[in-house]
Amino acid sequence: MSQQMKAAVMKGIKKVEIENIPIPKPKEDEVLVRIKSVGVCGSDVHYFIEGRIGDYIVKPPFILGHECSGEVVEIGAGVKDLKPGDRVTMEPGIPCGKCENCRVGRYNLCPDVIFWATPPIDGAFCEYVTHPAGFTYPIADQVSFEEAALVEPLSVGMYATRRARVEPGQTALVLGSGTIGLVTIESLLARGITKVIAVDVVDMRLQKAKELGAFHTINSQKEDVVKTVQDLTGNKGVHVVFETAGSVATTQMTAEVTKRGGRVVLIGLPSQSEFNFNIIKTIDKELNIIGIFRYANAYPGCVDLLNSGRVDLKSLITHRFPLEKSQEALLFAHEHKAESIKVVVNM
Repeated sequence: MSQQMKAAVMKGIKKVEIENIPIPKPKEDEVLVRIKSVGVCGSDVHYFIEGRIGDYIVKPPFILGHECSGEVVEIGAGVKDLKPGDRVTMEPGIPCGKCENCRVGRYNLCPDVIFWATPPIDGAFCEYVTHPAGFTYPIADQVSFEEAALVEPLSVGMYATRRARVEPGQTALVLGSGTIGLVTIESLLARGITKVIAVDVVDMRLQKAKELGAFHTINSQKEDVVKTVQDLTGNKGVHVVFETAGSVATTQMTAEVTKRGGRVVLIGLPSQSEFNFNIIKTIDKELNIIGIFRYANAYPGCVDLLNSGRVDLKSLITHRFPLEKSQEALLFAHEHKAESIKVVVNM
């Protein structure tokens, strides 16, 4: 095997070039994986367009991509449960395993987590990566590499619905029907929630939500979301609302559409860190507000759902690009949101 590999390297704002870089060597507890598919995440696009997300600032050269899958080609001396040839998906965040948050199982909050494509940690828009075997999961033969790459966003939806403690018989509202909104809908359905309302401004995405199992969809450019939700719930509101759009307006809306004693689950990241929010209504309704940061202990269950055919990730993929056109893939995901759901880069 050659000692060099191709990588899509971000050299500046809206600029990615293909370079040859050394193939990494697996440590004792790691595997070397030949990357097959990488999903383009909203965070990848944000770093590509803006060069930063909050305090995380890209300092080129930098490699994007954290939703990925591939084939094991080499294992470290201490790896027992994986072997060359295994088809796998990888959980992109590696916690320290020692801090208070790690010890109580909330390792997504580890202050020292190493997370792919979060500056300064390089990601997976390249031909090979090394990764700890403990965060590398085998996929079934019938599962495609493209589907396996989307276990990462599915884990966000499954973790959010678990934290929300949503139960069958309750009504859920999902604000935003992009990838995260759609996998949240699938996660709710997998947990036995049949009354799921989906909201978006793009009819194509609402149609996909309907196909996946949402019992009602609302185009917020054509309907009053609050009024429609009240009509659908007998003026009570929903038990739980998931904000996935990352919009100030939809975040503010959450207190309006949730019933008394309900839950507000915040997943999306608004463009503003501070804005007006109806605190009086939040207190009067005794709403629980739950923030979601990535996920923890969600990957194994999501892989099992995918391997058993209980979730549909394949139909979320709308556009595909080769590694050599990674820059075009990122630009397309940014400029064509109304006609795409998930863009994938294949090796």
